[in-house]
Amino acid sequence: MSNSEVAELPVLRDGDVVPCCPPITAGELSRADAEKMAAMFKALSDPVRLRLFSKVASHPGGEACVCDIADVGVSQPTVSHHLKKLREAGLLTSERRGTWVYYRVAPSVVAAMAAMLDLRA
Repeated sequence: MSNSEVAELPVLRDGDVVPCCPPITAGELSRADAEKMAAMFKALSDPVRLRLFSKVASHPGGEACVCDIADVGVSQPTVSHHLKKLREAGLLTSERRGTWVYYRVAPSVVAAMAAMLDLRA
């Protein structure tokens, strides 16, 4: 997956989570599915990114202004870099409102990632 490519997001269909990739117990992953999964987990493998993702996911209302989540011990340009990586991996969506950018966890992404790793499937 190139640096500019965005992972395909999981979607909700009839109330069910449809992950981007099949569960890992369903059989050998295709190259494309492995690349999608790796991009998401790679984005979360950095402690700063994981903290930012957690701050957005746990923020009241399900969205957070960058001004509310930027206090993770790194400079503002570094926060922007990490948020960009989370967006590119398909984990966050963003919307500019005036001078601020608001972030949300991509629809169903947490449930879809859990479904990919569900060993009971």
